[in-house]
Amino acid sequence: MAVKTATKKTIIDKVITDIVDYVTKYEVKSKSAYSTAHYCLLDTLGCGLEALEYPACTKLLGPIVPGTNVPNGAKVFGTQHQLDPVHAAFNIGTMIRWLDFNDTWLAAEWGHPSDNLGAILAVADWMSRTAVSNGKKPLKMRDVLTAMIKAHEIQGCIALENSFNKVGLDHVVLVKVASTAVAAQLLGLDRESTINAVSLAWVDGQSLRTYRHAPNTGSRKSWAAGDATSRAVRLAMIAKTGEMGYPTALTAKTWGFYDVSFKGKSFKFQRNYGSYVMENVLFKISYPAEFHSQTAVEAAMAIHNQLKKLGLNSDHIKNITIKTHEACIRIIDKKGPLKNPADRDHCIQYMVAVPLIFGRLTAYDYEDVIANDVRIDQLRKKIICVENKSFTKDYHDPKKRSIANALTVELKNGKKLTEVKVDYPIGHKRRRKEGIPLLVSKFKTNLARRFPTKQQNRIIAMCNNPKILANTPVNEFVDQFII
Repeated sequence: MAVKTATKKTIIDKVITDIVDYVTKYEVKSKSAYSTAHYCLLDTLGCGLEALEYPACTKLLGPIVPGTNVPNGAKVFGTQHQLDPVHAAFNIGTMIRWLDFNDTWLAAEWGHPSDNLGAILAVADWMSRTAVSNGKKPLKMRDVLTAMIKAHEIQGCIALENSFNKVGLDHVVLVKVASTAVAAQLLGLDRESTINAVSLAWVDGQSLRTYRHAPNTGSRKSWAAGDATSRAVRLAMIAKTGEMGYPTALTAKTWGFYDVSFKGKSFKFQRNYGSYVMENVLFKISYPAEFHSQTAVEAAMAIHNQLKKLGLNSDHIKNITIKTHEACIRIIDKKGPLKNPADRDHCIQYMVAVPLIFGRLTAYDYEDVIANDVRIDQLRKKIICVENKSFTKDYHDPKKRSIANALTVELKNGKKLTEVKVDYPIGHKRRRKEGIPLLVSKFKTNLARRFPTKQQNRIIAMCNNPKILANTPVNEFVDQFII
């Protein structure tokens, strides 16, 4: 659907104007959204810090041209890099997403809304350092939290009813669109220029999902979000120059996004933009595992402990049945060889086998040194997934948003262990009270990976007080995270 503007009578796609009006006009008043955004910020930064322990990630970081100096550039937390905002967004976004440990949104399309922090923090930091150098006031972290809430909402609300994976597109298209919108707002673009920026994001070429699936599963899935946030900042900055937009980028016959990339279908919407997504976002707190498997991993850990009490181990298992939801089977039910960590962390059989054998699941468990243990593939062959229709129904129910998995283990002696079912993972809204202390503990662990004790304590003191954090200038906040 397209609408006409009141002044120029230009036809503009309503999807675009709705995004822009939300970003430029909507005032977030939800205390729950800001509280969740506060913890989301900490968790997202922590995920990036942990990623710095992996050379496969760090080799992609830093300036494109070694030795490049960017006055007042955005700093990349946990490093000594100071870059232009476009490449800083790539660096930050890549760190955040590398280990598949940041937040998740599950719907018709899934994704990780905190990926948008790559664009948000890079732009906000660069603008703040530039403002200070010119004797002006920097942005505050409250502005970052607001941008996070709005980016979450744009990405998540579009995802509720529209499946991009079913047309072969990767979910980072929504990161690009959401990041473009909030980056444009942070850059101070007017409504017309913001419309142009968002239209440019839809016109842009979109990533294929092939790097997430056999036979092409690979590490691009770990930097795809960084690439999307980087492109978003670039497009917003192009629009800031006054470059034209494309008002019917979605609906234009033959050449628009709907006809070219969405099988001629228009987007559907379940709700208006507000703060619903941030309030209901899912945190990966305990396990760096694709989210459709989180409850299966919890169940596997419980079964590991049960076997241990019985004096048994994974060698005594004859077979395992996982009752699950349709999305899980479609995405992460994998047989056969797994070529690399990117393949393994999207295989539910692998993510169940590891905790059953070792009583843990960490990012390191996807590396070759662990995957070469023959027991893992032996156990994978004994695991089958079957859809439970009620699990699928509750997965899509906006009032429940469950991600249920149930594991039944049959032993070689013929006995069956009692089924272990988990409806909601530890990072679900329904388990916030239980989950937040663990999230904070995860953040502290990740700080300790990178910073000396005194620096950790300064960061924790700042982050423990939501009011202090919200009022901290962005550049001063980021400086606390520089080595």
